[in-house]
Amino acid sequence: MPRRRVFLVAASLLLASAPAVRAQQPVTVFAAASLTDALRALAQDWQARGHPAPRLSFAASSALARQIEQGAPADLFLSADEPWMDYLQERNLIVTATRVSPIGNSLVLVAPASSTVRATLARGTDLAALLGPRDRIATGDPANVPVGRYARAALEWMGQWSAIAPRLARADNVRAALLLVERGEAPFGIVYETDARASQGVRVVATFPPESHPPITYPFALTRRAEDNAAARALLGFATSAEAAATWGRFGFVLAR
Repeated sequence: MPRRRVFLVAASLLLASAPAVRAQQPVTVFAAASLTDALRALAQDWQARGHPAPRLSFAASSALARQIEQGAPADLFLSADEPWMDYLQERNLIVTATRVSPIGNSLVLVAPASSTVRATLARGTDLAALLGPRDRIATGDPANVPVGRYARAALEWMGQWSAIAPRLARADNVRAALLLVERGEAPFGIVYETDARASQGVRVVATFPPESHPPITYPFALTRRAEDNAAARALLGFATSAEAAATWGRFGFVLAR
């Protein structure tokens, strides 16, 4: 066969197979750190259904949103709060029609598993006295990390923000805050209930009243770059399906009504 004809035949085969190759490319998911365990379980379920294992990247929602803004190749964004999804929506970086908030969470005060401290979280509770003269409370940085924002709102509701703010151990994400408590580097932490539930190194001291902070909801959406990505749409559909709801519930997330 003449060399030119061989080239043309090979090129034709490559072009014909291109859609199938693209269809098999794994979906890249940028997800809030608090979703780590549940999303890994869902990814295994997805792979067991014959799909390529999705690429999962976990960090604070703030860090992930800024990475997407800077051009990071994410197909799905799963945020731990609405403001960071709003941030991307305002910049036309998500497909707004796909945005949905299927799950929620609770905010808790945790201590190392060996601690015997007890507390009630209400307006006027003196957390500073609970801390002692030099100790700190670990949580996400309230300047940009969702769990830290919720923590600040709850502390303001309690009338404790001015006393506690200088004594926060400000972590990059909720899992980093949890680790500080697990290691005994902070005697208390403010984290999500699901993260406390996933750890054997901490125990829940008390749950913050729901009215003390904005509702903790997790918006999911396709990014603009994945608007025509059928595999990404299918994975988003699975992550918000009735089948996935059982997994979210098993890991302690509250299902949207």
